[in-house]
Amino acid sequence: MRRFQLYGRPGWGSVLIEAQLAWYGIEYDFIEVGDLFVEDVAQRKLEKVNPAAQVPALEFPDGSVMTESAAITLWLSEEQGSGDLVPEPRSPQRAQFLRWLMFIAANIYPAYTYMDVPARFVPEEGAQEGFAKAVCDRAKGLYTILDGEASSPWFLGDRFSVLDIYICTMTRWLPRRPWFEEHTPKLVAIADATENINQTADVWARNFPKK
Repeated sequence: MRRFQLYGRPGWGSVLIEAQLAWYGIEYDFIEVGDLFVEDVAQRKLEKVNPAAQVPALEFPDGSVMTESAAITLWLSEEQGSGDLVPEPRSPQRAQFLRWLMFIAANIYPAYTYMDVPARFVPEEGAQEGFAKAVCDRAKGLYTILDGEASSPWFLGDRFSVLDIYICTMTRWLPRRPWFEEHTPKLVAIADATENINQTADVWARNFPKK
């Protein structure tokens, strides 16, 4: 039987779903898409799976495709019948989980679309740096909000969730770890603790190898 196919790139947003597949013990093949920012052929190839040419994209064994990390997160939890990573509907933590999952997915995550390669959206070279800085400053403000809402040792308090996987991943991206360490210490503590969870240790090692 054909396995799930996860389209992604090491260190990119696909790690969010890769960590969940590993947690649930779901077998899959990782399809390396290449650098979508600089390789036109990589973008055209991925567009056949996801017209938005974004990762992650999860192809099911029957050939159908699901995109959007938050949507895949909820589907995986329901499909597995598990509350390990997503609080169940009657859980007192469900509402806050959904609030902050969507806050990350709708507000913070899209910032990287614009600030990673601003030339895709701002043709004037002289304006690109200012545009990227403005978007990065917006992301910093949002991360500060997130840090203010974080509990300990996990974002929701005593229980681990997908929110911690998002935090562990995204605190490796812009504005880079030194900024997070100075301005969002609770998020950094959550990220450090998440790295040490056995179920996903191999995923972090593959995507963010130690230098």
